[in-house]
Amino acid sequence: MQQIRRLQPKNSLNSMISLFFCCFATLSQADQPVPPVEVAFPSLDGTSLKAWVFVPVEIPGTQRPIGLKRGTVVALHGCGGLYATGGANKGGLNARHQAMADLLVAEGYNVVFPDSLTPRGEQSICTKPIGSRDITQRERRADALATLAWVAQQQWADKERIAALGWSHGGSAVLAVTDSNNNLVKNQQATDKLKFKTAIAFYPGCSESQKNGYRPNTSLTLFLGADDDWTPPIPCMDLAKHLQLLGLPVELTVFDGAVHDFDNPVGSVVERKNIPSRLHPGRGVMAGPNPAAREKAYARLKVILKDAILAP
Repeated sequence: MQQIRRLQPKNSLNSMISLFFCCFATLSQADQPVPPVEVAFPSLDGTSLKAWVFVPVEIPGTQRPIGLKRGTVVALHGCGGLYATGGANKGGLNARHQAMADLLVAEGYNVVFPDSLTPRGEQSICTKPIGSRDITQRERRADALATLAWVAQQQWADKERIAALGWSHGGSAVLAVTDSNNNLVKNQQATDKLKFKTAIAFYPGCSESQKNGYRPNTSLTLFLGADDDWTPPIPCMDLAKHLQLLGLPVELTVFDGAVHDFDNPVGSVVERKNIPSRLHPGRGVMAGPNPAAREKAYARLKVILKDAILAP
């Protein structure tokens, strides 16, 4: 059973949108963001998921009609989950996710952030060895496909214009959910006529996809840091080159001097000593922002999404 609740209860998402039409009628002629709504629906593995939904609202008098079905981005968090663990925004979306929500809503997209961790009793899985994690790409795939199906049923979404976006562990999930060789992906595409229109992954791990003979069922874009020692770029570069030789729609950008988490809008590059580097034994991984790489990646991201899912 699908459930919808807002931070202030007793308002459905659609009734809240109607309320905002009224409240913002006298404001400037621009999209106004609806506060995030928490929704619940089942994953394909039976887990009761929750997700955060952002929907731009048209102001009466703007050029585009009220009730327009918009393109939607399903945004998949990394191993650290969705939420800020400290500071003034503790418990809310962390800085990277909030910045992306703000950017995409301003561009005119719906954004849905499914939470794969806290419904399964985890806050972060970053420090767990990969082989001992209970939340793998199997669970992430089930969650992302369930989110795709849920979005396709919403009156504010165009089911033909849904994109997948992910970071790190969520970037790997982008690959998992667009693998044309996977039975769950194939079944949803064949039975429900659903697949992501495009897919964008920031610094994913690609080794598992390489082993599984990954073949994308949609256009794929990879943004990598050349100096990433957490999810090193070489496996993704090799995968992209192989797929391009097969004539598949894969775009690859590697940013010189960038490490893991290079698009984070806050903080600085630091050594994560609790996560061993795969490239530098005895050291932790390096992670943190590279403003130049972030600016270039986000500029390209906006073009890709405009071409793929922006409503005409």
